[in-house]
Amino acid sequence: MSEIRVFPRRTSMTPTDPFAFVGDPPLWRPPADRVSVSCTFTWDKPEAERLAEAWRVYYSDVELGGPAYGSPVNGFTPGRFIRQGVTFTSRGCNNHCPWCLVPEREGPLREILITPGHIVQDNNLLQCSQEHQAAVFAMLRAQRQAAVFSGGLDTRLVTDWTAGEFRRLRIKQVFLAADTDGALEPLRYAVQRLAFLGREKLFCYALIGRETLAQAELRLRAIWAMGCIPFAQLWQPPDKWINYDHAWRELGRTWSRPAAMRTLMKGESNGLASKRN
Repeated sequence: MSEIRVFPRRTSMTPTDPFAFVGDPPLWRPPADRVSVSCTFTWDKPEAERLAEAWRVYYSDVELGGPAYGSPVNGFTPGRFIRQGVTFTSRGCNNHCPWCLVPEREGPLREILITPGHIVQDNNLLQCSQEHQAAVFAMLRAQRQAAVFSGGLDTRLVTDWTAGEFRRLRIKQVFLAADTDGALEPLRYAVQRLAFLGREKLFCYALIGRETLAQAELRLRAIWAMGCIPFAQLWQPPDKWINYDHAWRELGRTWSRPAAMRTLMKGESNGLASKRN
């Protein structure tokens, strides 16, 4: 059965095949049995609902769903709602972080069928059994492209065994996470185990906006000092959109762009060197 997939906004994960569309129906529309409008973020629901009506003008079977609507998540179909190359090998998470919707939307962690892909987007891959992780790493070794762990690895679960498996892989990027000050110490130990990757391959998600601006900047600088490239993300609650002021937006912009961080840190280093001289 042919299916058109429609998205309210384009992201780096949006599919790019001829049956994937962002926004309103174009002048040329392929024949299809069904249209699925997929909405990830709750603040995009009004636009998703408008799009569903717009596509119903041309197609009789239009379904509206996605994470924002609590659609069930049982397995993973490569390339359907997320671009080719990305894979999920597990669903859910056993943690209950107060800012995260994964346990509510997907439930506890469960391992699913491993489908090939070089970008691993699992919510908590390291909570999976060692046998499952080993199978994922074996799949990645067979890929032509270097592995990207973009789901955000639980730093508390990075072990010497994990580091050993990573040494056997061609890796482009590994994303860790430090969303609170309490996460900095586990991050330090994880970075020590993965130090062979170097700063250029070690990234760290950092949720900001739930503390003061000064506290957020201190955490971002601490992450950089450990040998990671921070990736700041402004927190958005599930039920509304926060319009952050310029200072917060500037902090998020600087600390999510590697070139901007390097320029900032190099300038400060040169300034300190000048003062010493």
